[in-house]
Amino acid sequence: QVQLVESGGGLVQTGGSLRLSCVASGGSINTSQMGWFRQAPGKFREFVAAIGSSSSTTLYSASVKGRFTISRDNAKNTLYLQMNSLRPEDTAVYYCASGRVPVRSYGVAEKYEIWGQGTQVTVSS
Repeated sequence: QVQLVESGGGLVQTGGSLRLSCVASGGSINTSQMGWFRQAPGKFREFVAAIGSSSSTTLYSASVKGRFTISRDNAKNTLYLQMNSLRPEDTAVYYCASGRVPVRSYGVAEKYEIWGQGTQVTVSS
């Protein structure tokens, strides 16, 4: 069974950058679609970004497009999220997820089968 572990979260000032990583163990994610979601206190989990198995397809939420970049290194079984120009509203627990997800469902959390435990990102104003 594949397990996902996120890292790279922390406290950063407005305008700063962070790079999140999600390492898979117990199996390969090379043929899976991968996504990042986030959940702020009192809010529903929301889609951030997703990437296809060969990195040829990516999708971003409107709120992060142009500031965040999703990427993957299949040789390292690792997913990344480069976050630039961070804002206080980006504060949340960030989760990575894996699954066999069609492109039309990249933003649907229920389509992903495996989830990490999350990493906290806090952006101070």
